[in-house]
Amino acid sequence: MFSALRNAWQIPELRKKMLFTLLMFVVFRLGAHVPVPGINKEILEGMFQSDLFGWVDIISGGSFKSLTVFAMGIIPYINASIIVQLLTMVVPYFERLAKSGQEGRKKMAQIIRYGAVVLGLAQAIVMSVYLKSAMIYPGFFSIVVCTITLTAGTAFLMWIGELITDKGIGNGISLIIFAGIVSRLPAGVATVYQYVTSGEVSVIAVLIFLIIAVLMVAGVVAVHEGQRRIPVQYAKRVIGRKVYGGQSTHIPMKVNQAGVIPIIFAMAILTFPTVIAGLFSESSGVAMWINRVLSYQHPVYIITYAVMIFLFTYFYTAATFNTLDVADNMRKNGGFIPGLRPGRPTAEYLDKVLSRLTFSGATFLTLIALTPSIFMAATGMNLYFGGTSLLIAVGVALDTMKQIESHLLMRHYEGFMK
Repeated sequence: MFSALRNAWQIPELRKKMLFTLLMFVVFRLGAHVPVPGINKEILEGMFQSDLFGWVDIISGGSFKSLTVFAMGIIPYINASIIVQLLTMVVPYFERLAKSGQEGRKKMAQIIRYGAVVLGLAQAIVMSVYLKSAMIYPGFFSIVVCTITLTAGTAFLMWIGELITDKGIGNGISLIIFAGIVSRLPAGVATVYQYVTSGEVSVIAVLIFLIIAVLMVAGVVAVHEGQRRIPVQYAKRVIGRKVYGGQSTHIPMKVNQAGVIPIIFAMAILTFPTVIAGLFSESSGVAMWINRVLSYQHPVYIITYAVMIFLFTYFYTAATFNTLDVADNMRKNGGFIPGLRPGRPTAEYLDKVLSRLTFSGATFLTLIALTPSIFMAATGMNLYFGGTSLLIAVGVALDTMKQIESHLLMRHYEGFMK
């Protein structure tokens, strides 16, 4: 690994990309410490006590609970991307864009940007109204300033992410989330140390936590890289004087086809009632009931969270992997799966394989997401860095390593992946 990093650093183009990415990380972390003007920090500290807000705070790199200009992070962009992808299933216009090649992808990226700004503005308005009691000078002008600041912060992060994608290394949006998660690790270590020194948690519990974390990392890597390869044979075709086809290849069907999107989607929906409850008085019975039920240790939360992850995994996988389109494209290009006729029989076979893989992927995502909740309920440790954060961090790290490896292999260097 260190040899590969040294080789990467020796390539001027790759070194420039890596330095640019690191510079954008510095800008991101500096912005994460610039507070929104006109907010009383003492009052603010008691307004984000719900457990679900802890996950949002991790994604934003600690900006959410301290209410900096990057408090909303890149979440509106993620939600806009999910919505646009889901619209490709039901709206013919978006379906045509998805199949229009490079130009269609550019148009969809532009729609996602506008959608992210609109969703960010709506979220900023709700947050600003919710934070009215924490404002030094509560009023319409302060709400407007807070709304504009939060929306501008999200738009700026979106711009930084696209800059990293164009001029840096890796996917910029994913790397911003990765940087936010990693930046919370020192605070998490300090929290564990406080638990141990105060006697709230035993050393054995911490060791068990470390063992579970290592096993989870190994599981995430195995499932992230796991795939079912469906063999495909292309028949020979003579066009003019050239012969096309005749080779064998495969369709890589990943175990976790949906990635971390089902967890993010389920978390976003479960966070919404908590935000709405915060708009009411703290003494309200309904608000108190919502905050109690939607806590990490409550059985209602655990069951609801698990069911939503399972359903969203199937739904998102069906939205992103259309077996009928895959089978049709194979038939048009003279491809077939050995032992199956092209067309509908191939699509039915792919759908059967995909359903089994999706069940395994959904089970894995559910276990990864619920393990921290179960561990916290058993030990009393209040740690927000859990399976979701681990899944995102490991996935982004692997994807970035593969991009660096591709640059190294093009120059005949040995990469990271063996």
